[in-house]
Amino acid sequence: VQLQASGGGLVQPGGSLRLACAASGSISSINAMGWYRQAPGKQREFVARITKGGSTSYADSVKGRFTIPRDNAKNTVYLQMNTLNAEDTAVYYCSAAPTAYLDPARSYWGQGTQVTVSS
Repeated sequence: VQLQASGGGLVQPGGSLRLACAASGSISSINAMGWYRQAPGKQREFVARITKGGSTSYADSVKGRFTIPRDNAKNTVYLQMNTLNAEDTAVYYCSAAPTAYLDPARSYWGQGTQVTVSS
C-alpha cells in the first residue's frame, strides 16, 4: 500500500486548510485511514481516523475543529482543518491499516506534509 499526502502549507491563525491522502496498491486490505502529526521536539501524536464504514475518532485537541471525510471510490481520505492555531503547526502524516484502528507499529505510512500556522 502506498499513501500520497498533499495539501500542506502556511496559513494564518483562525484559517482553514485541507489535507488529502490517496491510497494505491493493495487497497482492498485497508480499513482505517487517518492522520498523525509531529511538532518540532515532540512525539508523533494521533489526530483523527475513519474506518471504511465511516466510524470516526479524533484527538481531544482537534475535536470540533477538524473533520476527516473519506471517499472510498477515490481511495482518498481528507483532513479538513478549521480554526487553526499555532499549536497545530506540525508535519502531518497519513496512515492506513487493515484494522479498524490505526496502530503506529503496524500501519502503512505516507510521507509527511508540513502545516505551519503563523501570522
